[in-house]
Amino acid sequence: MKLEDHIVAWNHAAVKVLDIRHTVMEPGEKLQGYILPACGFIYTVKGKASMNLGGIDYDVDSYFIMHGGKGMRLSIEPEEIFEYYLLFYRASLPGRKDLARLLERSNPFRMQYGFELLEPLPLHYQLMAMEQLWAQGSLLDRIQVKGLFYQFVHELMKQFTKDGINLRQPDVIGQVVRYIEEHYRHNLSLESIAEQFNYSPRHLSTRFKGETGFSLIEYLIRFRLQQAEELLRFTDAPLRAIAEEVGYNDVYYFSRMFRKYNGQSPIRFRKESRQMIPSENSPFTAAGLSIGENISSRYNVFEYDNHYQHKNIGGSSPMRVTKTSSFIVVMLLSFTLLLSACGSANVGSNAANSNGSKASEVTTSAANNATDNTNKEAQTRTISTLKGDIVVPANPERVVVLYLQGDLIALGIKPVGTSDVFEGAPFAEMMEGVKNLGAWYEPNPEAIMALKPDLILVPSEETYDRVKDIAPTVYIPQDTMATDERVMKIGEVFGKEQEAQALLDHFHEKVEKSKQKLDELGILDKTVTIIEGGKKEMAVIDSKLYGRGSQIIYEYLGLKAPEIIQKKIDGREKATGGFVSLEVLPEYIGDFVFRSVWDGADDLTDNPIWNSIPAIKEGRLIEIGFDFSYYSDIYSLDKQLDFVVEKLVSAYEKK
Repeated sequence: MKLEDHIVAWNHAAVKVLDIRHTVMEPGEKLQGYILPACGFIYTVKGKASMNLGGIDYDVDSYFIMHGGKGMRLSIEPEEIFEYYLLFYRASLPGRKDLARLLERSNPFRMQYGFELLEPLPLHYQLMAMEQLWAQGSLLDRIQVKGLFYQFVHELMKQFTKDGINLRQPDVIGQVVRYIEEHYRHNLSLESIAEQFNYSPRHLSTRFKGETGFSLIEYLIRFRLQQAEELLRFTDAPLRAIAEEVGYNDVYYFSRMFRKYNGQSPIRFRKESRQMIPSENSPFTAAGLSIGENISSRYNVFEYDNHYQHKNIGGSSPMRVTKTSSFIVVMLLSFTLLLSACGSANVGSNAANSNGSKASEVTTSAANNATDNTNKEAQTRTISTLKGDIVVPANPERVVVLYLQGDLIALGIKPVGTSDVFEGAPFAEMMEGVKNLGAWYEPNPEAIMALKPDLILVPSEETYDRVKDIAPTVYIPQDTMATDERVMKIGEVFGKEQEAQALLDHFHEKVEKSKQKLDELGILDKTVTIIEGGKKEMAVIDSKLYGRGSQIIYEYLGLKAPEIIQKKIDGREKATGGFVSLEVLPEYIGDFVFRSVWDGADDLTDNPIWNSIPAIKEGRLIEIGFDFSYYSDIYSLDKQLDFVVEKLVSAYEKK
C-alpha cells in the first residue's frame, strides 16, 4: 500500500480506543498464539524478546513498534525482563466510494509492519499519558485519550515519512484457514469470520477464493466433513453426537451435506469404511483438503463465495436459519389457511368449487365460480419441472429470482427481488432498484415474503426447499442444464418461448461469425490458457464449465488449451481446475493467456518467471474481470463473447 493512501485513511478514520495494556514479562514466561481482539500497536519499552506477529518473526529490543490487525496471532518469548504496551483500537471510514475502494485494495488498519524507532520518546510519552488517563476511567478522560491517540498516529506517520517504512500485507488467508480449523465446531459464518478479521464479507470471500481455489464456506464444509469421517470410522458415537461435534445441530441437515459431498450416507460410509484398508478409508483424505490440488467452480451449489466472490453464511448457520425461517413460513401459512377455513364456512358451497384457490377469492355464486375458474385457467400455465408440475401465473408481475438474473434480463424481465449481484457483472446496472435478498444459496424467506412475489425462480434444490411454500417456485438446475435448455425453460415459464429461441439463435449466429473472424486471422489454431491466482500459485482452469470465460473460449469458440490441459478438459464433465506453482506455470501457458483478476490481485509485473513466459513478453496476456466473467447466463455469455473476441484480435494484431 502506498504511504499516501495510508495517511489518507487515517485522516478520514473515526477511531475508538478500546484498551491500553502495560505488561512486564520475566525470562521463561511465554505468550503463545494470543489472538489480537482488535487492531493494535505493540510498543516495546525495554528488554529483548523473540516475537512473532501474523507468522512473521521479529527479534526486538527497546523502542520497537509493531502494528497488526484484528485476529492476528501474537507470540512473545523474552530473553530478559521485557516491558511493552498494547494499544487496541477500532477504526472505520465514511461510506464514500473512493475510501471503499481504498479498503478493498488494502486495509491500512490490518496492515502489518514492525521497525525500530529512531525517535521513540514522543510516542513513549503519549502512551504513558494515555495509560494513566485510561486507568482513571472517566468519560472526560477517555475523550483526552482519543486526542492523544490521534497525536500518537500523527507522530508515527511523520516517522514513516522520514524512514521509508515497509508496510507488509498480512497473510490474511492463512490466518483465516487456521481460524476455521480451530473453530469449525462453532457457529461460523462468512460474516462472523470477516468481522473477526475486520474485512468486508465480499472482499474476504474474493481473496479466499482467489488464493485457495475454494470458497470460504466450501472449505469450512469440507473440513467439517473430513472430521466427521474420522469420527464415523474410528468411533461408535451416535450420528447426532458426531453432527454436533463438527458444528451441525441438525442431524438431518448434516446427513444431507455428507451425502452431497461423499456420495453416500454417513451410516453407509461408517459400515463400508470399516471393511476397507486404512489407507483407502477417506475420499477426502485422498482428494485432500490441501489448498492446491483440485478446486471447485461456481457450478457446485455450495461454492458460495466466489460468489465472491462473495458472501454469506455456511456450516451450521444455514441449518439454523432454515429452522427459524421454515418455522415462521409454516406458521404464517397455517394462519392464512385458518382464516381461509373460517371464510369458507361462511360462504357454504363455495369451498367445494375453489379448486385449491383461497376461500376468500371464491364468490358466493355458482355461476361466478365457473367464470372465475375459466379465468384462472387463462391466467395460469402449468410447467413441468424436476419437482413435478408447477402452476405459475401466465403474466407474473412480481418475480423473485436467485442467481439466474441475467437470463431474465435477456428476456426483458426485471425482477422485484434477487440475490447478490457482483458490481462488475455485465447486467449489474440493470438491477438497480431491485431488492437485494442476500446470497443466492441462502435466501431470506421473510424478506422474500415481504415482496409478495407471484413467482420465484431458484437454481438449486436447497434454495427450492427454502422458498417453495411462499409462492409458485420453479427449480432451474443451473449446474446441470445446458445453456440452450435453461434459456428455453425460462422462456416457457414466462410464455416467452419465441423470444427465448430468437435470443439463442442470435447468440449462436454471433458465435459462428466470431469463429469465422478468428479463423481468418489464424487464431482458432492457437492455444489458450485461463488462469487465476497470484505469486504463490496459480489455478489453471481445465474445464469448459468453470466460468472466467472458459465456456466461451473452450465450448462455444472451440479454442484449445495446451495439450497438458486439453486432456483434462476433454475427459471432464464437471467444472474444475487445479493449482500449479509459479515455477512450473510456463509449462501450462498457451499462445494466449486469460488471467482472472480483481481489486487487490497480485501484481506480477516484476516477477522474473512470469515475465519469462512468451505470451506475457509478447503482449498476449488478457486480463478478464472476476465479476464480469463469473456468470454463465445468456446475457453474460453474450457480453463475454464480445470481450474475448475483441481482446484476442487486439492481442493478435499487436504482433
